[in-house]
Amino acid sequence: MKRIISICATLALAVSCGLQNGNYTIQLLTTNDVHGAWFDSTYVGGKVKNSLYAVKYYVDSVRNAAGEDNVVLVDAGDCLQGDNAPYYYNYVDTTSEHLFVKLAKYMKYDAITVGNHDIETGHRVYDRVNSELEDEGIPFLAANAIRTDNSKSYFQEYSCVEKDGLKVCIIGFTNPNMKEWLDESLFSGIEFKSLIPFVQNEVDKIVKKEKPQVVIVSVHSGTGDGDGSILESQGLDLFKSLKKVDFIVCSHDHRPFVKDGDGISLINSGSHSRFLGHGTISLKVKHHRVVSKELESDLIKVNPNNVDTVMRSKFHKYYEAVKSFTMTKVGILSSDLDTKDAYAGMNDYMNLIHTISLSCKPAQISFAAPLTYNGHVDAGTLIYNDLFTIYPFENQLYVVKMTGKEIKNYLEYSYDQWIQTATSKNDHVLKIEKGSDSRFSQDNWHFVNRSYNFDSAAGINYTVDVTKPFGERISISSLADGTAFNLGSTYNVAMTSYRASGGGDLLEKGAGVNTDKIQDRVVARYPEIRNLLFNYLKEKHDIDPVVIGDTKIIGNWEFIPVDIAQPAIKADMSLLFN
Repeated sequence: MKRIISICATLALAVSCGLQNGNYTIQLLTTNDVHGAWFDSTYVGGKVKNSLYAVKYYVDSVRNAAGEDNVVLVDAGDCLQGDNAPYYYNYVDTTSEHLFVKLAKYMKYDAITVGNHDIETGHRVYDRVNSELEDEGIPFLAANAIRTDNSKSYFQEYSCVEKDGLKVCIIGFTNPNMKEWLDESLFSGIEFKSLIPFVQNEVDKIVKKEKPQVVIVSVHSGTGDGDGSILESQGLDLFKSLKKVDFIVCSHDHRPFVKDGDGISLINSGSHSRFLGHGTISLKVKHHRVVSKELESDLIKVNPNNVDTVMRSKFHKYYEAVKSFTMTKVGILSSDLDTKDAYAGMNDYMNLIHTISLSCKPAQISFAAPLTYNGHVDAGTLIYNDLFTIYPFENQLYVVKMTGKEIKNYLEYSYDQWIQTATSKNDHVLKIEKGSDSRFSQDNWHFVNRSYNFDSAAGINYTVDVTKPFGERISISSLADGTAFNLGSTYNVAMTSYRASGGGDLLEKGAGVNTDKIQDRVVARYPEIRNLLFNYLKEKHDIDPVVIGDTKIIGNWEFIPVDIAQPAIKADMSLLFN
């Protein structure tokens, strides 16, 4: 907070002397959900990809045209997870200054907002990054992350910067829905306030104190629908309701989106360095005060081939360190793995995840979803990089008590996200649509819902009848070993920490489980699932389809009736992955 006070004191003196009359234009540039897309080359194959190197190229273009003193650069969170690079600097190289801090300093970010995936790295990582950013004069913002011991903000609440003689206030807020994403041990000592009405209250307080000419609210929250129904996507809710705010920068849902309103603009630049959010505010000053403002926003599409070559050279040694780590040999894969096979029925990819989950005692049943939408791993020698394709996130594994009825209802809800009722092989079975979607190109076929919530089960034998309506599709015949499955019995179910915390609503809305009290049901906790996979390879040395496909362990499931389900799903898969 010392840096804020000193900066704001200087600005207050300038304001007290009166703004200079004239016209001012400030350019706002935004990133969000970069998820470790720092380097412009893949670690295997050397393919060009979107990166902060390319973002920096476009930032420099705007700075050169508008003047650096007229540009504000803000990130809206999820910086520390999602790629090999942040993993390496989060957990492997923990002695040097975190690479993200070096990148943020080089790019001259004015402020960075805390995201839910930043919190997912755990106290040891985000506390370290917060401290290092502070040392570099870059605020890590989350005004609604409140300490439980003294009710003060755990992170910095806001920052004031001077741009062309104007005071610009950046106020940051993180996702309030942490309990549905993460285990509480990852944010011990912190609680998260809903953005409404908290944001307006903070804005009122800060504007009264600082008297800025420009106010930017940066939230790690999705754009949403603006109907107040989604706790973790309150962007449009804020857009409709906030006063005294010029720009809302939102994030989280990876949905590139801009909207200009009456005296306020909203910007969501999507994810993975594909777009740079751009806002322009033009102010007119008369009699030493702002008498008018004009705002507009757009998105700058980032060409991955246009990069800051000096930045690339400066950070190349860090890329090589990550590449060396991720090229480490970890085992053998007996046959190719395609993650998209998970949408069509039982497959080696999901069998592997389920087998590892069921090896964690006392698990009897496993729930798991495909976390890579369309990844491929060739048979042969596996390297650590392949483990990121198989399992890209740092989810822990929990074993949770559930009744047979809850398990059945959970699966009904899961498959309803994934399939729809069909009457013939010419109908769509997969719940897909054609049109615009932020994850894919315009007018491509895509799933209506997020595939990382398409849980299947192992440890039981069951069928999914695609001709039946929701609530009647799942029929569970027995446990994998042939033991009877009873709706009234209690079973130990392995699932991710994300799912156990309420992620995807499968437990809450599907099974009717109160996830606020999930700790009462947790009977075992295990490390990150990618680490479990690594340990499996150290013990077994290879991934054999016969071993991971042992139906006596993982059971069996299929879509029925086969004469309708198989051809219909095959046709749908062709549309999705043509």
